[in-house]
Formats: sequence, structure tokens, C-alpha cells
Amino acid sequence: MTSSDSSTSAGPRLLGPADVRILAASLGVRPTKQRGQNFVIDPNTVRRIVRVAELTPDETVLEIGPGLGSLTLALLAEGHRVTAVEIDPLLAQALPSTVASYAPHQASRLTVVEADAMDVTPAEIGEPTACVANLPYNVAVPVLLHLLQVSDSLRHGLVMVQSEVADRLAAGPGSRTYGVPSAKAAWYADVRRAGPIGRNVFWPAPNVDSGLVAFERREPPATEATREEVFAVIEAAFSQRRKTIRSALARWMPDRSRLDEVLGAAGIDPRVRGEMLGITEFAALAGAARTA
Repeated sequence: MTSSDSSTSAGPRLLGPADVRILAASLGVRPTKQRGQNFVIDPNTVRRIVRVAELTPDETVLEIGPGLGSLTLALLAEGHRVTAVEIDPLLAQALPSTVASYAPHQASRLTVVEADAMDVTPAEIGEPTACVANLPYNVAVPVLLHLLQVSDSLRHGLVMVQSEVADRLAAGPGSRTYGVPSAKAAWYADVRRAGPIGRNVFWPAPNVDSGLVAFERREPPATEATREEVFAVIEAAFSQRRKTIRSALARWMPDRSRLDEVLGAAGIDPRVRGEMLGITEFAALAGAARTA
């Protein structure tokens, strides 16, 4: 390692390509598509992710799928506490030893939770203020939505996902890529694209492009409806993209006269398509349905 890979003479050192492969070989680990594993092997990339995340000093950061620890070490190097959620028992058990070797003075700030991020609970993750993660690409959207749902303390974050998923999460009404993930994410936060990531920084290199998505928590729109009720409207509205909102919501509310009343109460033109509506309009529809 060169001195540029250390924040102090005692570490932490960051993982380069050789380190990642040596660690993987010592554990008998081969990345699996089933778990969406692509390990970051470029120190400059993890430094960039931590920088773009715009973390305030001494934050508690939630990391999902730390793998061999590339991003974990970069977060610890900046003085943050890290709660790392890892589903793979072998990787979860190995991470503390890796951090102890590469960042001995930061090891006490790491907490590893062996769990499925799709089911992780507040009791397991505590009260993180930020999420910075290379999310497993096959479950990125449901994981992010689950974390925003269960962790009220999570105020902002930066996640790396498949480029197309990044487009969908950050899309606004009327965009070609706007859909269910965009609208549901907007319930919790303002979401934006925060830059591309090249394929050659991973091992193995994925056959898709990657992108960074930043989010900032905000209050959901005012409505009498529950989140579940609003999400039901969103799912119905996008179930038939080419149809008007009145036609698309027919299964959600089969009574056409009542549906017309709800659309009118919410101030929604029945001729527009669902992809033209934002989270405020979906919340208004769900709220109107409670009183119609």
C-alpha cells in the first residue's frame, strides 16, 4: 500500500485489487449473482463515494452488503461509526478481523449485523443517521424502501445501484423512467442522481453500468391516508401505463361513480395518465378515497 491509501501511518489502509482477491481467496469466497455481489476493488472509488455522501462529522452510517470491507474501511477512515448489515455469514464473521488488520484504531467503531437487509429491524440497526452502501443490484429498490420505512433516524444517504435503477429512483412525473419505485421513494425523500460508476472498479466486473443515487429525507405529503393506502394507489396507477388514470384505477376502485367522485375531490383530471402524477397527487387520491 502507498501512503496515499492511509489516513494515518497506522491506517486505515484501503483495499486494492490484490487485497480483495487475497481476502476472498483466504475465505474461499467467490462473488455470487444470487446475492448480487460485486466487490469494489478501487480505493479512489470508495473515497469518492464517501466524499459525495456529504457526511457530517462523526455520523453513524448504515452500510448494506459490506462484502469484504472496501467501503467500510473508507467510511471508518473519515471517523464515522459504521453499522454494517451482511447476509452472508462468512463475510459477516470475517469483516471485524479485516477491519482490525487494516484499520486497527477504527475497529471499535464498527458494528456488524448478520441479517437480511430486506427484513432488518430498528432493534438490530440502532439509529443510523445516514446510509452509504453498494446495494445488491437484484434487491436494491425493496431494500432502500424498507430501510426508509423502518428507520426514522435515517436522514440522508448515497447508494450505488444499477444505472437503470438509479434513473427510475430519481425520475420525476412525466419522465419515461418514472414509475412505482420513483413514486414510492418520493414518499420518503427527495432523490437525485449523483454520478456514474465505471464497471472496471468491481470484481467481478458487472455487465451493467452503475450509478450513485443520493436521497434527503423529508416529510411525506399531508394526507388522511396511510402509507400503505397511498402505495396501493401508486401500484394501481402504474399497472396499466398507457391508460388514463380513471381506467388504471378501475381495479383499485371498481365503483366508477365513486371513483369519479374521488378523482374530483383530489382535483385530478381523469384523462391524465398515472405517470403524470406526483406523490402529492397520489396521496390526495388515497385521502379522498377515505371520505368518498
